[in-house]
Amino acid sequence: MFVTAHDEFALRAFELAAVDYLLKPVTEERLARCIERLKARIERPLGVDGLVSQLQQVLKNEIPGTAKPLSILRAGTGDTVRMIPVEEVCYFQAADKYTSVVTRDGESLIRTPLKELLPQLPAERFAQVHRGTIVNMSEVAAALRDDAGRISLKLKNRRETLPVSRLYADLFRQM
Repeated sequence: MFVTAHDEFALRAFELAAVDYLLKPVTEERLARCIERLKARIERPLGVDGLVSQLQQVLKNEIPGTAKPLSILRAGTGDTVRMIPVEEVCYFQAADKYTSVVTRDGESLIRTPLKELLPQLPAERFAQVHRGTIVNMSEVAAALRDDAGRISLKLKNRRETLPVSRLYADLFRQM
């Protein structure tokens, strides 16, 4: 059973054999119907084979590393959809409901949030450096430390510098 304020995950929940999906705020009537469904499910168990089958399906869908990493992004720039090879991305920046995809040539938008994007990117190339920023490590020219000890990244092919939060500062400590 899933209880959430996000209706966009409902289909995925039922693919994972959810008994019910409640959207917040939950009414007493809706909660009562859900409890009845749960009771009915408990009274007629699937049996060992059914449970094993459901568990295998869930594990097949949730094992990290089984998905092929992204190689091409489809990103919007005005009225155009650009096909951007992932290796050409300098960094990703969270921007309201969108994510900015920044390359040497400019900026485009995608609708995928950073938390969904990060697991799809090649881990050896991309690292999160801030709550709202994922950087292509091969595009980093230098890590700069200011007088207050804050770290920012100078990029090879872009003028802007990217702040690194304290949580991710260990990525840029001297060896």
